[in-house]
Amino acid sequence: MSMDVTETQPLGKAIKRKEDPRFIRGQGRYLDDIVLPHMLYMALVRSPYAHARIKSVRTEDAYAVKGVKAVLTGEDLAAMNLAWMPTLAGDQQMVLATGKVLFQYQEVAAVVAETREAAEDGVSRVDVEYEPLTPVMDPFFALSSDAPILREDREQTNNHIFHWEVGNKEDTDAALASSPVVVKEQIRMPRVHPAPLEPCGCIADYQNSTGKLTWYVTSQAPHAHRTVLAMVSGLPEHMIHVVSPDIGGGFGNKVPVYPGYVCAVVMSIKLGQPIKWIETRTENLTTTNFARDYHMTAEIGATEDGHVTVLKVTTIADHGAFDAAADPSKFPAGLFSIVTGSYRFPVAFAEVDGVYTNKAPGGVAYRCSFRVTEASFLIERVMNTLAYRLSLDPVELRRRNFIAPEEFPYQSPLGWVYDSGNYAKTLDTALAIIDYSQMRREQEKRREQGELVGIGISTFTEIVGAGPSHTFDILGIKMFDSCEIRIHPTGKVIARLGARHQGQGHETTFAQLIAQELGLSAADVLIEEGDTDTAPYGLGTYASRSTPTAGGAAALAARRVRKKAEQIAAHLLEVSQDDVQWDGTRFSAKGLSSRSVTMADVALAAYTNLPEGMEPGLEATYYYDPPNLTFPNGAYIAVVSIDRGTGQVHVERFVAVDDCGTVINPMVVEGQIHGGLTEGFGIAFMQEIAFDSDGNNLAPNFMDYLVPTAVETPHWETGRTVTPSPHHPIGAKGVGESPNVGSPAAFVNAVVDALAPYGVTNLEIPLFPWKIWEVLKQHGLTVS
Repeated sequence: MSMDVTETQPLGKAIKRKEDPRFIRGQGRYLDDIVLPHMLYMALVRSPYAHARIKSVRTEDAYAVKGVKAVLTGEDLAAMNLAWMPTLAGDQQMVLATGKVLFQYQEVAAVVAETREAAEDGVSRVDVEYEPLTPVMDPFFALSSDAPILREDREQTNNHIFHWEVGNKEDTDAALASSPVVVKEQIRMPRVHPAPLEPCGCIADYQNSTGKLTWYVTSQAPHAHRTVLAMVSGLPEHMIHVVSPDIGGGFGNKVPVYPGYVCAVVMSIKLGQPIKWIETRTENLTTTNFARDYHMTAEIGATEDGHVTVLKVTTIADHGAFDAAADPSKFPAGLFSIVTGSYRFPVAFAEVDGVYTNKAPGGVAYRCSFRVTEASFLIERVMNTLAYRLSLDPVELRRRNFIAPEEFPYQSPLGWVYDSGNYAKTLDTALAIIDYSQMRREQEKRREQGELVGIGISTFTEIVGAGPSHTFDILGIKMFDSCEIRIHPTGKVIARLGARHQGQGHETTFAQLIAQELGLSAADVLIEEGDTDTAPYGLGTYASRSTPTAGGAAALAARRVRKKAEQIAAHLLEVSQDDVQWDGTRFSAKGLSSRSVTMADVALAAYTNLPEGMEPGLEATYYYDPPNLTFPNGAYIAVVSIDRGTGQVHVERFVAVDDCGTVINPMVVEGQIHGGLTEGFGIAFMQEIAFDSDGNNLAPNFMDYLVPTAVETPHWETGRTVTPSPHHPIGAKGVGESPNVGSPAAFVNAVVDALAPYGVTNLEIPLFPWKIWEVLKQHGLTVS
């Protein structure tokens, strides 16, 4: 049952979200709600071809449209040295295409007009002459010597971007050669899209009189965007004010800088008026950063009794036309090196090769921490393959290979040090909720009656909290996070953080965390984020990093405040500071609890009755650089049945047990899990950004790229175990990504389990009904 926001000692309690009333009543303030005086509107001309040479761009007719004020081309930007912009991966990307286009819907020109409709009319009148070229859509063909070289701006002799590897290759090969049992599987995780309900957009408002740019943008990382914008535009960073209003979903999609952002800023400087640009749904699905698109091959070596001995993984990553993947610079394949999962592999090796193709660029941390979903899906699928090879129950195979609780902190063979966990306990909790033994008995009975019923297990380990500055960065900027806390004389608190929520509930959970540290009610704590002129520098919200990093900063800033408050309390109680004790809600004199003062009493004294020589005020700022990442884990179990007539998969039950360390607000955590499971369901059964051989995007709208609604979404059953992180100030690990990371493998393992008696050991997602029906037909399992 949820509790009121005025609850004291609020950590761990299901307090209602403070932000929900304005969202539920339609009173949120999103980008398109902002209308500035004299504002103009921008629309973009986009390429119909995936690969074509641009022979000419004629703009005269666009100017003939009533209301059109300006048209911007790549040649115009080149004259300003703004034709290219840096990507998060250290590559460069055309802002507006010159020479040739490299993916369908690529930006070619920008039109600004008095209304959005006039801008769109102007776009239709820009005449671009193309010479179509053969597109390269297959990343394996892109690596062949026969493939045309796509990036003529680089000194490329092929379409290879990078090779990255981790682990011991020699020892891995030797262990595979000597392992009694070896299984090998090819696993593809197709290109999908975060598809936030609010697409990307911005309003650039440059004031010629002051030289200051105010930039309203749907940003998950406002400070990082400010720095990147300064780098690209040449505007002084202190003259750029980034405001990120309420955001209708991000999922990694609102971390990168897009060409429309740069064009809007250029147009505002050029015309001296505010410029609004907001994507259409098709623009969002076709040109903003995608996720996944990994082609993976894994080999696991094991003993005959089911103990794993070695893991080897080889991967091709399709990055599209420009390498714009969101990854720390030290890890071009992100945190894919978590691929050993929850298991005690003595030795392992993983390698990833990035490839250019004629697809939209990107690669975001879509509700996962930089490629962790791909890694988790791979290991959880191939562990099931090993279970079938050994005729072992997938549960038993996992039990035999879990990292044991006493082995933490655990040094993985691919470099990471896991902080804490009790994987067997998490799995046992899930098994108990679903009554696994009974489920297997029922499955056997139903199989005898001709039903196709499967049970799928996924026991994953995540890696979140980017990051320690020694390991993580964005364009070289070290990754930490920040919090500033001020207590007013009346005991009310304002806290500003470098994070930026997009629906995660920061206004409630961070208020609870700070209130707990200060002995206040969460109702007395106001959280502000998203304004670079007021919040301290932070690296934003994505990859489940807010609680592990910004949450750590909030806790430690509050403790700094409490340290000073203790000195003031000693003054008020007329005792030495050593004789003051804190019970969580008030300071008192040791041995004399009747003499006490509250934090509100101290706050008033901080402005009215201070010890001699003490600086007035009660506030603190903390920049938290975590010593390590955090490692949440979970155990998910899916039960499915398959319709022999249609191939439709019905999810009968789904149990998710998560261990995200210390829980701040269980209701918020529950909501995060429900949302992530629903997205994982979509990835497993409904979603793929596919292309035809000509490079046409086949899922450019919500009719073709399906998003689960309440009608399709299964009922979720959840549970929890708690293994606090030993290095986080309150033991929290983060949870937002876990359900999306862990659930796709559980779904697929369940469907494969249903078909395993007929020889099926692998299926490629998404598991569309037609695809399953084809498998049923191949094995003589269909009915009319």
